[in-house]
Amino acid sequence: MCGRFTITDPIEAIMGRYYASIADGFDYKPNYNAAPMQYIPTIIGSKDGNRLGSLRWGLVPVWFKDDKIGNKMINARAETLTEKASFKRLISSKRCIIPTNGFYEWKKEGSEKRPMRILMKDDHLFSLAGLYDTRTDPDGNKLSTCTIITTQPNDLMEDIHNRMPVILRPEDEAAWLGRDNDDVQSLLGLLKPYQASEMRAYEVPKEVGNVRNNNVDLIKEVS
Repeated sequence: MCGRFTITDPIEAIMGRYYASIADGFDYKPNYNAAPMQYIPTIIGSKDGNRLGSLRWGLVPVWFKDDKIGNKMINARAETLTEKASFKRLISSKRCIIPTNGFYEWKKEGSEKRPMRILMKDDHLFSLAGLYDTRTDPDGNKLSTCTIITTQPNDLMEDIHNRMPVILRPEDEAAWLGRDNDDVQSLLGLLKPYQASEMRAYEVPKEVGNVRNNNVDLIKEVS
């Protein structure tokens, strides 16, 4: 699964990368250990262009009364999106991008797990494919949540974990965010392992395993 990531670029860099304006009420600060049930930066397409805002990580479908279900729905498998009631109605109309500059995964070696950070070789921002939903409770309070789509590992990731988040190619981002794009089959075709040759990975401190830790030391390479 994909359960932790970083987003530490200046907000101006994120806005420029996605040609996005800021949604009302959005408050950004760098996050070295983004985790489920936190509000995370997201990009959503709108009739007025891309919008940078926040969604709570962990999908809560509109019909669920208990929002704690989000803990169990932080990821959605690309291979079964159209089979799951919670996801199949979202693929055609409620897609988002989660911008990141690296994600964490734990590599198992014997009885030990070593935390790894996976990123682009050029250290640039990249786009995780996501879905979102908005639930309104009986009192009229709205909760907007998201999930990150995962797929089979590429050559780099298969030595670390048996899944990886879907990373969209830059040339596919507009199609993914396009509000007028409801071609489910073509959208599903975008959900494939990213090219391993453009990525790299390195070991990071074990302190990343504690979500309360959130500082630049977490992304320092362990020699």
